[in-house]
Amino acid sequence: MLNIFTLANGRLVQEEIESLEELSKFQPIWVDLESPSVEEKRWVKQYYGLSIPEDAMDEDIEESARFYEEDNGELHIRSDFLIDDSEDPRSVRVAFILNQHNNELRSRGVLFSIHDEDVPVFRLVRMRARRAPGLIEDAKEVLLKLFDADAEYSADTLENIYDDLKKVSEKVLRGNMTDALASEVLGEIARHEDLNSRIRRNVMDTRRAVSFMMRSKMLSAEQFEEARQILRDIESLDNHTAFLFDKINFLMDATVGFININQNKIIKIFSVASVALLPPTLVASIYGMNMQFPELQFLGGLSYPYVVIMMAASALVPMWYFGRKGWLS
Repeated sequence: MLNIFTLANGRLVQEEIESLEELSKFQPIWVDLESPSVEEKRWVKQYYGLSIPEDAMDEDIEESARFYEEDNGELHIRSDFLIDDSEDPRSVRVAFILNQHNNELRSRGVLFSIHDEDVPVFRLVRMRARRAPGLIEDAKEVLLKLFDADAEYSADTLENIYDDLKKVSEKVLRGNMTDALASEVLGEIARHEDLNSRIRRNVMDTRRAVSFMMRSKMLSAEQFEEARQILRDIESLDNHTAFLFDKINFLMDATVGFININQNKIIKIFSVASVALLPPTLVASIYGMNMQFPELQFLGGLSYPYVVIMMAASALVPMWYFGRKGWLS
């Protein structure tokens, strides 16, 4: 899909392009290519003189090659954007290309973005730019707003993680932790830890992209200050992710501790039962020897009930003692 965005009365207007002829009718500031076809790439190359690299969205590209400027004035930025999906949270690689200085190409002053799937941050920026006139003035402003919205999206996701961890804390600290509940809690904690790690990596990637824009001296004074504010917001997110990691580790340790307590209870019951059965075993061993016992001869036919009562009493007395001490609970 190839979408172009123009400015009309200070608002961002979206146009969906289906042919090369339609592409030539507009003067966009932003061209967004979502899973572009070979034909759409050919349109961009033919009209704007822009060749989209084959590895534009490659996840394995070297970190040092993700931010650079070509000899022809094209600025290349590859950055990750978070998708907070409850089933499959992930990051999407987006390639940005911006020609700032080469007047010989029609791509000058146009931001090109290439990605494989729709990104929530892009929808958020488009919605705001349609409703708020003057929010975006040029292609560099679009790029800054995308990174700003990405930091905001990460902050909202962190708030959701904290709210979910509060519910997990209530389950853990309730006290009646069963093995089934512990398994459920560990699964939730693992999912939140994974998402928190993705957010931390995502904001680190956004910081690098914004810092690159500041170093390239492409921003105006006002845009430079906006970029500094984005970096300050990202720094606060770093502190919050560290706090959430600590909370996740605490909940993990507490859950594992309750699992150990439950296991110790089972082991304690087996240990108490083993100790309680030692006296009956001793009685059975003694009277099972091939010997003549005077008390059994004196009891005559009551020798068997006598031995059974002795075994039962030797078992019940330790159990009564352990129960009084609270060792059976």
